Amino acid sequence: MARSAATKPAGAWRLGRWLGALGAAVPAAALLSACAAGPTATPGVVAAVGAENQYADVLSQVGGRYVEVSSVLDDPNSDPHGFELSTSVAKEVGAAALVVQNGLGYDDFMTKIESATPNPRRRVLVVQHLLGLPDATRNPHLWYAPTTMPAVARAVAGALAALEPDHAAYFRARLERFDASLQPWRSAVAAFEARYRGVAVATTEPVADDLLEAMGADNRTPFAFQAAVMNGVDPSPQDISLVHGLLTGHRVRVLCVDAQVVSSLTASIRRTALRAGVPVVAVYETMPAPGYDFQRWMLAEVRAVERAVAGGVSTERL
Repeated sequence: MARSAATKPAGAWRLGRWLGALGAAVPAAALLSACAAGPTATPGVVAAVGAENQYADVLSQVGGRYVEVSSVLDDPNSDPHGFELSTSVAKEVGAAALVVQNGLGYDDFMTKIESATPNPRRRVLVVQHLLGLPDATRNPHLWYAPTTMPAVARAVAGALAALEPDHAAYFRARLERFDASLQPWRSAVAAFEARYRGVAVATTEPVADDLLEAMGADNRTPFAFQAAVMNGVDPSPQDISLVHGLLTGHRVRVLCVDAQVVSSLTASIRRTALRAGVPVVAVYETMPAPGYDFQRWMLAEVRAVERAVAGGVSTERL
């Protein structure tokens, strides 16, 4: 769900209230105390936090035995924007020497916690900045773009090597292994594009838009509709009618729906799709668990879209 200079997502109002209540609910002094009392990594091992569990997974894959990793948003069965502050999160972030967060307003709560738990050793990697993206970037779900995680992994390897230079060669080897492990996903994306380029799809919001674009799909849903759903506001009646018409008129082959954020509107669109015989594919904002790492998750999403297009099969849960 987007949170950028230009947009405010569904759930952002809850986050806004939460952020506004940060000082009242857990004063800065308490956060600092929690940080001081928080866990520390084993000597020679870097304490690291991924704001979302997909970034935590990459931290773990690159860092191996020389990182102790935790994640903040990691429940695939809940709305990630329903996140509530806890002292345990403050401890983890306060003790971390390395943090990876998305940026583009998606996880602004991390910046609030970091400000309240100063740590001179802590390095913060903001994926938006790694990719050189402006604040006005419309879609914050950066991890779905095939170019994102290789860049994140490189930055993680570099940061870990700076923190623990004795293990730099180990981190480089883990980075190479991670890059190689992405090849089945890349191959699946390329194969889908070669076979189904231009296939028409619909979405309720732009969660997997970057992946669908890489696969060569033609997303027929107006971005104004996607942005409205993402921002928790009502799309225009014309756009709502258009999206329902895409489904009832069989002008798209698949509907991708955010599995973690459900509203009466998205539920209605899902029902329309299923009644019209248009398969539905679940896409996620945080990595499904257990059983997945980042690359298996992305490959599963590609395979789900492929099954929908080729055989009309729905995948409503990964």
